[in-house]
Amino acid sequence: MKICIIANFYPPYFFGGERAYQREAEGLVGRGHKVTVITSSPDNKSYHEELNMVQVYRFRPLNIYPPYQAEHKPLLLKPLFHGIDFWNIHSYREIKNILKIINPDVVYIHNFKGLSLSVFGSVNKLGLPSVFCVNDFSLICPKADLLRASGQICGRPLPICHIYANVQRNIFGRNKPDLVVSPALFTLDKLKNAGFFKEVQTKREIIGVDRCKNMSDKDYDITNILYVGNVSKHKGVHILVQAFTKIKSQSVRLHIVGKGKYLDELKRLCEGDSRINIYGFVSDEILDDLRQKSNIAVVPSIWYDMAQGAICESFSYGTPVIGSRIGGIPEYIDEGYNGLLFEPGNSEELKIILERLANNSQELKRLEEGALESSTRYNTEQHIDRLEIIFSDLIKKRMNI
Repeated sequence: MKICIIANFYPPYFFGGERAYQREAEGLVGRGHKVTVITSSPDNKSYHEELNMVQVYRFRPLNIYPPYQAEHKPLLLKPLFHGIDFWNIHSYREIKNILKIINPDVVYIHNFKGLSLSVFGSVNKLGLPSVFCVNDFSLICPKADLLRASGQICGRPLPICHIYANVQRNIFGRNKPDLVVSPALFTLDKLKNAGFFKEVQTKREIIGVDRCKNMSDKDYDITNILYVGNVSKHKGVHILVQAFTKIKSQSVRLHIVGKGKYLDELKRLCEGDSRINIYGFVSDEILDDLRQKSNIAVVPSIWYDMAQGAICESFSYGTPVIGSRIGGIPEYIDEGYNGLLFEPGNSEELKIILERLANNSQELKRLEEGALESSTRYNTEQHIDRLEIIFSDLIKKRMNI
């Protein structure tokens, strides 16, 4: 098959979960398929390159700033950016022209923000079968996280947000994909309740991870707690720090890996506690070493997170996960088997759980066994198997075979 993946970001330029797109692309290439990625450029240039046998087309959508810079732009500019991003005619033309060149059998769309909803229009204009993977709430929330500026979950959207969602609903409704998938049923249900995906088939599809190949034994003299992800407030990393600093034991260490606009503030929050290590962005080799040594991984999100990648990556190293009881997180954490859950934002409850596990290596070992077993359900090869079936069925359906 000739498969095209469209996503706003693609490695080596990315912010977090986009590594999953790379695993999918390279996994499909490994099965003998021809895979092309269409994505945004980190600068003003448009170019074509090959990365690990994946053809990658990068371009900058004409907007007031590139998608890669959105996180650092002032709030006053964002409404204009989002206005253009409803239907970016430049993206529409660029993507349609690339699709004509590569002539794919099927298109697999991930995050579209920064490329705009015109992605779906360009695909439909050419009559190509398509699958849309929902990874956030961009369809109903300009920030994609359903959080207010205060950090509280948005229960009653502002009038401007209602307008935003209505416009997107109308545009999406006229350019529907053949199938919508998501790693979390919670996310699909939330968007269905908002009026999306009418007359479109939906299903849960777990994006697999690679299992650790050279796993080392865990050490229990020091309990290593690991956070890996975007360092943003909605990810709740400050809640983890608040919980950790309440622990008096000197036999615990906290390791925070990732980048984001909250990083400097987080460093100030951690000042004076030598048990906390903040790494920023690290190489794959360093991250692998940290995962090998970690006893506990924490996903402390305060938004409707799926966090599937962070959770399943930890499981693949035999590391249990302590996660917020929110969004799609409970769909992956089987409490008492491969991890534990706590109330979002409750640093005291998180502190009690971390302290208990740090003092009970037997419980920790039992959770590790459950985590490792769980990883067998969430591997890349199984995910690629399912994608092949999904794509093949769509192509046959379009050809009336």
